[in-house]
Amino acid sequence: MTVAGFTVPRQFSFTTRPYAAVDDATGTSLGLDTIDVRVRWLLDLIGAAQSELVSRLWQPATFDALTAGRDGQGRKLPVHGHVAAARLGWHPTYPTGVYVPSRVTRVVTSQAIGTLRTLAYRDNAISSLSARFDPATGRLTPPTAAGDYVPAGFARGVARQLTARARRNDGAATERLRITDVQEPPQTSMLAMLSAADRQLSQITVADGVMVLTVKLPTHEAPAGRAQWRRVRLIAVIPPHLHTRAITDWHLPTLVLDHRGLLLRCAATESVRAPDLTSGSTAVGVDWSPATLGAAAIVTERQDGLVSDYRGFTYDDRGLGIRLARLQAEGQHLHRKAARLMRLAATAPPEVRAELDEKIAVLDAHRAAVGVKRGKINRELAFHLGREVTDYAAVAGAAVIAIEDLTTLETRGHGRVNNNRAAQSARRKAVDALAHTAAGVGVTVVSVPARGTSALCPGCNDTLSRPGGYHRAWCARCKVGGNRDHVAAVNLARRALLGRSTAIHRRGRNPQIRNTEHAPVRQCRDKTSPTPSRPRHRRVRRSVPTATPQAGVNQRRIVPAPQASVWDTVKPATPHGVTGSREVPTSPASATSVADSMRFK
Repeated sequence: MTVAGFTVPRQFSFTTRPYAAVDDATGTSLGLDTIDVRVRWLLDLIGAAQSELVSRLWQPATFDALTAGRDGQGRKLPVHGHVAAARLGWHPTYPTGVYVPSRVTRVVTSQAIGTLRTLAYRDNAISSLSARFDPATGRLTPPTAAGDYVPAGFARGVARQLTARARRNDGAATERLRITDVQEPPQTSMLAMLSAADRQLSQITVADGVMVLTVKLPTHEAPAGRAQWRRVRLIAVIPPHLHTRAITDWHLPTLVLDHRGLLLRCAATESVRAPDLTSGSTAVGVDWSPATLGAAAIVTERQDGLVSDYRGFTYDDRGLGIRLARLQAEGQHLHRKAARLMRLAATAPPEVRAELDEKIAVLDAHRAAVGVKRGKINRELAFHLGREVTDYAAVAGAAVIAIEDLTTLETRGHGRVNNNRAAQSARRKAVDALAHTAAGVGVTVVSVPARGTSALCPGCNDTLSRPGGYHRAWCARCKVGGNRDHVAAVNLARRALLGRSTAIHRRGRNPQIRNTEHAPVRQCRDKTSPTPSRPRHRRVRRSVPTATPQAGVNQRRIVPAPQASVWDTVKPATPHGVTGSREVPTSPASATSVADSMRFK
């Protein structure tokens, strides 16, 4: 429990890139291309060892040990992954003749145990769902115990896996299955989490906005001894928006290679004001909209009850949502095309299979490039939304920003394309960006239940009607309504104000309100919400001075003609012997042939 007026630590992440590298022993400058090659050698060693360890441990006994949380002697497993792996006797193997420091082995085992611990929950869920699965109907029977409950979306995904397995086995009934029976070992990511090691592998210093990371990198693709591991100092710049933060600790980063080179995924701990949900009387609700990323509205608590002007703020994504939809469709098309070529290559002759493999590699590279573009746009959308909503709340004097609980939010009923598009939106990244931005101005972000926010009236809690279509909402009893996203944002803000005394605080997470209470929200004529700034992009030619109209002279307004189409600009071929007289009728076939020839050339 936190006390108002005190500060609490809060962790966040950011990314940066080194701009210089120096050999720690000799002090000579190193090129960034050389650093990228040496980091790739390190990631190849870590990735190969991690994949081999996960594949070797892909058996039910591994998940039984992780679920029990006990080692062979009955002692509780430590939290750190490399210590738990040492207790259980799980050690990676490397190629013969390759020397790898023990601290790099810590990184390998820590990442592998983290992946297996995450999949232990899925193993228990698959074991429970397989016992309730009927292969004849492809349905799951209702759970009988409280421990058998899993989210509906997760249950549908497992049901699809079990249906595919039953189809491969000709519908034969199966016993209780494990995750090792349903899916293959997961693919490991090419990264190095330096936080799992100590100062013998890497250390970090930050001063005057510059971060210096000292890390031990191999000098050979297959290092044969300790002499082929040398320390390198990587110098990077801290982003300017972090210079004003009250940062108390800088953590070791994670090394990642992308298309631009080495990327440092860093983490830091800052000191922020303890969340006090009872200090303010105004709350901002943010609804995740299928049309745009988010919409916001304000509710204020007064002596006579809750009031709102029902004038919401809709986030303007500046056309980035359309780009995301286009890139998503392009990525899905590339995935389907690569999958079809893989099916053809499975039964093709060797010479044809080689050609198909080359095409599949090209498609995979294009799909990876599309994913990189989508990640950049999602990050830009998330932080832009966080800044817009934070400014909106700061101007209104709100102390709380209420968002929908993503664990209970599921996109359904909007069609296959829209459901997939909304499910792949950057909501989780937007929540993190909003919490990070709001913490800088002392505003607390809380999560509230999402069920019924778009369907219930904030005044009488009855079901809303849709007289103007899906995007409109109206309550005939309370005579309130408008945009359904704005109405949902009012409901979210109302739930945050009514349930703030029962909020659950967990370390590393935003406060959560699980119980919903109702109190009528009265529509007031006073404008309680600020007017967000709307930049207008108008193209004006300032090089040519505007002509001053003469006094007393009526200026005639000249309206330009509409732009002609291709059929108006194509001149038909003149018949032989005709000199262009208007009395000669033109042949529509000639115009069509000319237009077709221009279109397909």
